[in-house]
Amino acid sequence: MSEKLQKILARSGVGSRREMEVIISAGRVTVDGKVAQLGDRIIPTQLVRVDGHPVKLATEEEQICRVIAYHKPEGEICTRTDPDGRPTVFERLPKLRGSRWIAIGRLDINTSGLLLFTTDGELANRLMHPKFEVEREYAVRVFGEVTDAIIQRLRLGVELEDGKANFKKIKASGGEGVNKWFHVTLTEGRNREVRRMWESQGTIVNRLIRVRYGDLLLPKHLPAGGYTEYPLEEVNYLRKLVHMDYETESLAKPEDRDERRRRMASIKRAVRKHQVALKSGEKAAEKAESKPQAKKEVRKPGAKPFKGKTKTRI
Repeated sequence: MSEKLQKILARSGVGSRREMEVIISAGRVTVDGKVAQLGDRIIPTQLVRVDGHPVKLATEEEQICRVIAYHKPEGEICTRTDPDGRPTVFERLPKLRGSRWIAIGRLDINTSGLLLFTTDGELANRLMHPKFEVEREYAVRVFGEVTDAIIQRLRLGVELEDGKANFKKIKASGGEGVNKWFHVTLTEGRNREVRRMWESQGTIVNRLIRVRYGDLLLPKHLPAGGYTEYPLEEVNYLRKLVHMDYETESLAKPEDRDERRRRMASIKRAVRKHQVALKSGEKAAEKAESKPQAKKEVRKPGAKPFKGKTKTRI
């Protein structure tokens, strides 16, 4: 049975279906030596290359869907590489062979909390699609006066540059002075949507943490910068949310309390080591920038190098 090219590439772990549509449209994919077009249908036995590199295509039976939860700290960006050298969310994820991790949505550089990754591009695509209305819950610390009228407007909907947006749920969660905490729930993932909604009411979000995706909570034992792989039950919960067939296998290893404690301690050590390396690199870069450069001697063309002591003219 033939399937759409972007769907097979996504399932094979090359990227999400949306990402595959972009690279196919850009002419970066070939099928049996010919440049592919968006909407082409293929079978897994055909030779597919992306940017000249062959791709091992996976059938639904061959691929094992894996999902991990990552506790994203502030300061990391959701891209694979960054020209400015900033840390990315992919740097500490477990290495894969014949596949790669695909982020299910994004969190901006100043947002922390639960970020899901999967090896199944089709699952990632569906979970990000607004039509499935998968809930995302955030803990938000807001600076400024928040009145009942503001809360009501945020529930009913406010106009943003890219259309109307509203919180499905909003609940006050304490705080002191002009800094108040709220828990808010959305069913879509537009760019900086939570921040822009609060800013539309004259307030500022100075802390934002994603604490839930669907029914999956940010694990309490998971340190910032750490990850954990979901067992089969949680993987199939996500697949059921978006009307996909159940997975039958899992590569997640069951752990007892002591094993999990040892693994978390190992992750914490790795995170601290990574942070120390980043700080050392930043200090070295700052030192190099602040170090004065030696002035070069400027001579006229053809002039001989000066030797000896300088003479003082009166």
